[in-house]
Amino acid sequence: MGLKAIHFGGGNIGRGFVAEKLHMTGYEVVFVDVMDSIIEKLQATKSYTVTEIGGEGEKVNTITNYRAINSKTHEADVIKEIASADLVTCAVGPNILKFIAPVIAKGIDQRSSSTPLAVIACENAIGATDTLAGHIKDPRNTPQEKHEEHDSKVRYANSAIDRIVPQQDADAGLNVKIESFFEWVVESTPWIKTGIKHPEIEGVKWVEDLVPYIERKLFTVNTAHAAAAYYGHNRHKKFIHNALEDHEIKKIVHEALAETSHLIVKKHGITNQEQKHYVNKIIKRISNPHLEDVVERVGRAPLRKLSRKERFVGPATELAERGDNVEALLGCIEMAFLFQNVEGDEESAELAKVLKAHDAKSVVEKVCGLTEKDKLFPHVVKIVEKVQKA
Repeated sequence: MGLKAIHFGGGNIGRGFVAEKLHMTGYEVVFVDVMDSIIEKLQATKSYTVTEIGGEGEKVNTITNYRAINSKTHEADVIKEIASADLVTCAVGPNILKFIAPVIAKGIDQRSSSTPLAVIACENAIGATDTLAGHIKDPRNTPQEKHEEHDSKVRYANSAIDRIVPQQDADAGLNVKIESFFEWVVESTPWIKTGIKHPEIEGVKWVEDLVPYIERKLFTVNTAHAAAAYYGHNRHKKFIHNALEDHEIKKIVHEALAETSHLIVKKHGITNQEQKHYVNKIIKRISNPHLEDVVERVGRAPLRKLSRKERFVGPATELAERGDNVEALLGCIEMAFLFQNVEGDEESAELAKVLKAHDAKSVVEKVCGLTEKDKLFPHVVKIVEKVQKA
């Protein structure tokens, strides 16, 4: 019997990145989603293409050997598939993890294989697999008395993913256009601890300590991308590469990354030269005009991006506690707070409501997760006060 992976989330990252690599490894991929339109298209189509875009041109990969199940209407089928799978992955968004946990818990409970199921969340969030595992092992999904048995049946591994998926063509269907560069790093420790070999996945880098990779990526790639988006939106730029053609915006992005690089180097022992090379590579990547990466797409979900552990407030909080400079990151935070009522983005509308309904201190506590004990708190309060007066 061949390898089988269950992937939650039929979106562009799921089809264009995770499923592409699983397909290349030889897995049959079973997509699971609740969106009727995606599932129906996948069920009706035997293949789709992933077009990788880079400076050297385009490369087209054809993805086959997949099935699709709607977990909203066919939960029992999903449970059965998980019970006999080798791997479960997801790319659904950090806020959706709690909703996919119950069905995964049921699938794990029904497993009889002596080989543990590998579970890897592929989300733009620190410790996403740990978060998912917490929901799965919640007593409402896995009773306390079954935890020991559960732990013998599964290995949870955090991961860091990095690949830009630009705005897709209106008539793309299932086909995905994606950046050729990628990084997918997964922790190997859950398997090393028990002397079991980790699963093979094309393109994955297995490491024992994932934290430096996650923070380097989040505080460099995501910080730069979002900074360019929010400043670009404020200055009416259409694409990310347009924003970075503005010398002042590019300078600001570099200044923000100088601040986050200082933290990364001091905290994780990465050399200045290595981090500088990484920063330059990231700026070059997101400046690629072939990606046609729309500013509003990159800036969407500002509430999440302004939260405590995210790309601006996360590094700024740590730097402020160390007494280090955070001026450029504070500028990015201000631009993010100005990203309000953007068409097609619910969070930007919600952000506008929060700013209108609460005083500055309450906004900072609610949105950024900061308190008066944090050295960054008064600086962000000043920013919110300024935004509220604008």
